[in-house]
Amino acid sequence: MKICLDISPDVHHRAGMGRMAHEMAVALVNAAADEQWSVFYNSHSGVYPAPPLDRIPRTTIDLGNKRWRLRVMQAYALRQAQDGLIGSVDIFHATDHLLPNLQRTKAVFSLGDVTFLSHPQAHSRLNRMFLRLMMPRFLSNAYAIIAISQNTLAEMKRYYEVGLDNATVVHLGVSKRFKPIDDPATLTDVRKRYALPLDFILYVGTIEPRKNIARLIEAYANLNNQTTKLVIAGKRGWLYDDVFQLVQSHGLENDVLFPGYISDEDLPAIFSAATLFVFPSLYEGFGLPVLEAMACGVPVITSNVSSLPEVAGDAAILIDPYDIQSIRDAMQSLMDNPTKRSELSAKGLRNAAEFTWERTARQTLDIYRQLGSKR
Repeated sequence: MKICLDISPDVHHRAGMGRMAHEMAVALVNAAADEQWSVFYNSHSGVYPAPPLDRIPRTTIDLGNKRWRLRVMQAYALRQAQDGLIGSVDIFHATDHLLPNLQRTKAVFSLGDVTFLSHPQAHSRLNRMFLRLMMPRFLSNAYAIIAISQNTLAEMKRYYEVGLDNATVVHLGVSKRFKPIDDPATLTDVRKRYALPLDFILYVGTIEPRKNIARLIEAYANLNNQTTKLVIAGKRGWLYDDVFQLVQSHGLENDVLFPGYISDEDLPAIFSAATLFVFPSLYEGFGLPVLEAMACGVPVITSNVSSLPEVAGDAAILIDPYDIQSIRDAMQSLMDNPTKRSELSAKGLRNAAEFTWERTARQTLDIYRQLGSKR
């Protein structure tokens, strides 16, 4: 089969969706070298995929995100086929919550979440408008829909009546580079480069309202704690000013640290250096940081909502993300109990081992092949 993978989120470095697109594409190509693979992305010229995807034949459209979205909207409105943009392929896999108007090519559509409906405040007005208008069309036009969690599938069924009979859950995986790092030199180096203390609670993710960082800071401010710092690692997203103002109002400028964006290469060492990892998000389509932290052996606290219990299983302490006391008590219990931290670390390692990109690739290839056998 000729299969084209949309890797636009990877090329545009879009946090979770970008990592999903990259890791899945690499795993698929490695799992089925006999298939004819190509990649597609929208971008201005001169931008190339990250290795090893740069060695795969590619098709691009020289449009930024807004203009590309407008082009797709126009094609659906005017019933214009866009198959020619991706070349002659049997299957096109859309991973960017955007599906060109394909009329001859069988399309697979990955659905990460429906937060534009369930948590509209987490999206800009233009993004909400686009997804509300176009998502039903994308789902109707797809031959197969892949939901990245049971929760995402349930949310889709809640809001849509289309595409329910051709939807399958395929969980994401954890890259093999996420593993416990115990080399003292490596840990010392990463602490120096990011100015990290010896003892710290870690959060990793974009700084934005949906991630619930304000309640995490409030919970941290109420800990019985003298030495443990709070490290909030990640780039600034939007509506983040309140987070920094909250740190100042509590006088925590020396205790809550913001090292900024952490490179993928350094993440395993950052996770491994942490005393515990807290991810109190209000909503996640999957929650990959939870599994990545577990794979590095750090005990995890996360939310009891959306897909996070599905991913964490019994290997994390689950908290009510809307309850500051719940977050505070979970952190305090782990800080006060090294034995409990060790037990949770061991459970996390076992749980994370169940989520592999090889399994993701196998299940995705099964969907491709089922479509390929249909005429």
